[in-house]
Amino acid sequence: MTFTVIGYVVMPEHIHLLLSEPDQGDLSRVMQVLKQRVARRRVLTAVRRRQRPDQASLWDADPEHFWQRRFYDFNVWSEHKRIEKLRYMHRNPVRRGLVLEREQWSWSSFRFYAYHEPGLVLINAPGSAGLKTRYTAA
Repeated sequence: MTFTVIGYVVMPEHIHLLLSEPDQGDLSRVMQVLKQRVARRRVLTAVRRRQRPDQASLWDADPEHFWQRRFYDFNVWSEHKRIEKLRYMHRNPVRRGLVLEREQWSWSSFRFYAYHEPGLVLINAPGSAGLKTRYTAA
């Protein structure tokens, strides 16, 4: 299953992704695999190791469920919409008061687009393969 990551922003309780359609399967399968891998390898392992009653946890209510059940998606059919969605995503940490400027948020593709710097996630140039893109928030 191959797809292109066009943009991303990782927020404290959700993520924004701008992705191409996968070459096989559908976006639901991509999101399922992504959520399972993050939850199993990173989050749930850390929570289980940290079983200290004196520390508050983000997952106190139900440590087995880190993600929401569903995601929101939106088909992006034009360059104008692609730019609009990227701007919306990249402004999110500023609107939430987490940083003063978009470039201060490390968990974002903003610096890739603004300064051509590699980020935490590999970004592939959209349009070269003529792939339909989708905006996703989970």
